[in-house]
Amino acid sequence: MTHSGTIFESIGGFDSIDRLVTAFYKRVGQHPKLIPIFPEDLTETARKQRLFLTQFFGGPKLYQEDRGHPMMRRRHLPFPITPQRRDAWLECMGEALIEAEIEEPYRTAIFERLTMTANHMMNTPE
Repeated sequence: MTHSGTIFESIGGFDSIDRLVTAFYKRVGQHPKLIPIFPEDLTETARKQRLFLTQFFGGPKLYQEDRGHPMMRRRHLPFPITPQRRDAWLECMGEALIEAEIEEPYRTAIFERLTMTANHMMNTPE
């Protein structure tokens, strides 16, 4: 199977992003450290995450078309993101990558990129 150079296409495009985001928010909505900083209804949050991850991993620039420049750190400043919350977020994402059946080497590449992003989002000490 030949893939072009983007992670987005290599993992199977929109369907894989959708599976990943669905698996991720199923966990976020139940995680005691994350519940306080996420809305009760995660529908819109998940929609924006699908757009962002599509663009972040080399697919169409859907997030930018819908929301403008990502500016992720600025958009996350209203939420107290501590090291423990970063770790909880990454734990949920790691499990979601497995559930969504994202294959290696893409699973590790995605997790590494999202770890850098999560580190950048931290804005509050414990």
